[in-house]
Amino acid sequence: MIKRAYPPGRKTKKRAAGLSEYGRELREKQKLKFCYGLREKQFKKYIKEILSKKKKREDIELLVIKKLESRLDNVVFRLGLANSRIQARKLITQKHFLVNGKTVSFPSFEAKKGDTISVKPKSFNKVIFKNLSATIKKYQPPAWLESDREKLAGKVMGEPTVADANILVEIPIILEFYSR
Repeated sequence: MIKRAYPPGRKTKKRAAGLSEYGRELREKQKLKFCYGLREKQFKKYIKEILSKKKKREDIELLVIKKLESRLDNVVFRLGLANSRIQARKLITQKHFLVNGKTVSFPSFEAKKGDTISVKPKSFNKVIFKNLSATIKKYQPPAWLESDREKLAGKVMGEPTVADANILVEIPIILEFYSR
């Protein structure tokens, strides 16, 4: 058997190196979408809603970050009450969290300044929250959140900034993708 330096099949010219503009835009969009664990329909809805406001470019970037960072699943993750956004989403849908004393069971709930997020008293007995008290002592939440480690609770003190998000994504490229 003869081993050749190229794969079997029809021989074609190789593509030019690098991605097209559309490919770059798509890749940046996918990075941000997967980072927050959103589906295409919901992510598209957020971006279209922000683009309809027609403000300055810098303001639009900040609005995208504020929208994504203020989701309840992200706030629970940022407070250190969950190990990942996926786990936070699961715990919220299982009704383990209270927002301002009321049970909220959907992760897309938008937390506003002054909202208090806490673990339900009945949920303190769960294994996940018993083990959490040891790891939460070392964790430091972002500046826009305040954490009460003994009560497993937190409060939204302000609004998130682009620096707080700490995401390596070019938001203007994503906005170009959706402005077609």
